[in-house]
Amino acid sequence: MTDWTRATEIAHAILLHLADDPELIAQLCTETGLDPADLRATTGDAGFVAAMLDFIAADDRRLLDFAASQGVAPETIARLRQAVEAGFVHP
Repeated sequence: MTDWTRATEIAHAILLHLADDPELIAQLCTETGLDPADLRATTGDAGFVAAMLDFIAADDRRLLDFAASQGVAPETIARLRQAVEAGFVHP
């Protein structure tokens, strides 16, 4: 599995995780400037992946809660976020 595939899978898992909590979805929309229609329209874009990774990693509690719910090490998410931001991981 490529890092891009993994980053995309995690980004979609983040969105599903957030969908269970209206407060988190509201925070996501506020912090990213995206609205729910934008989220649906951009789920395959590199910007979507970066936005999801940035949002979840921006707050330790969000990151730790998500990582625990998915059985993923927080460091994995942080590493993918850095790689996407640096342009090392892309579609």
